[in-house]
Amino acid sequence: MTDTASAPPSLHIEGGLARITLQRPQHRNRLQNEDLAALMAAFERIEADPTIRVVVLSAVVLPERPVFSAGYNVEDFDAAAPSVDFEQVVQALERLRPVTLCALNGSVYGGATDLVLACDIALGAEGIVARMPAAALGLHYYPSGLVRYVSRLGVSATKRLFLTAQPVDDAALLRMGYVQELLPAALLQERVTQLAHQVAALAPLALTTLKHSLNELARGEFDLGRLQARAQATRDSDDFAEGRRAMAERRAPVWKGH
Repeated sequence: MTDTASAPPSLHIEGGLARITLQRPQHRNRLQNEDLAALMAAFERIEADPTIRVVVLSAVVLPERPVFSAGYNVEDFDAAAPSVDFEQVVQALERLRPVTLCALNGSVYGGATDLVLACDIALGAEGIVARMPAAALGLHYYPSGLVRYVSRLGVSATKRLFLTAQPVDDAALLRMGYVQELLPAALLQERVTQLAHQVAALAPLALTTLKHSLNELARGEFDLGRLQARAQATRDSDDFAEGRRAMAERRAPVWKGH
């Protein structure tokens, strides 16, 4: 794709890895209603494919002003109600079965900051900033987004972002846990791909159950019985038996996902 092109998000699947790429760089990758529908369709395809272990979310950015996404297109607030709304898309991303990695290769604004938080792990390029301008626009943010912000970052960091509407630089984003690593932009994609392959090599049943349990705990949806059932399911699984055999035989395990 060229820097001047503009298209809905793309989906590429290969070898257990799905890559979703935002493709409106000249519009700062703002998310239009058709983009939301394309993202939801991509999520549905990913969820239906049990061979996909990891999802990477990234964007085509302009070298001179790299913006991962400027968030929801404000002009669409006055349009007819979309078939899929923004909150539904972010919720669907958070609840995907595979582990999700965000390659944050540009600055991020507005609702797109929540897309990043909905990913399991985010790696960022040095020099990025994030800004949440809801109060500057006169908006109270949607509830599930506030829950995600507070559960991921804590109330103090969330207040800093929402109640000042000021940009937060890369060092602060790393300190507050918004990104888990910062790298030179030229090295970001290579590192994300490396991490994606490392995650994809882990036991899929354990990954999926751990992901769901950790997200539920973060949201305060604690259910001891559900967590114990998941733990027991992995102990009884073929994968756990295979993992122990592989460790004893000093070889890579061959997972079945059950």
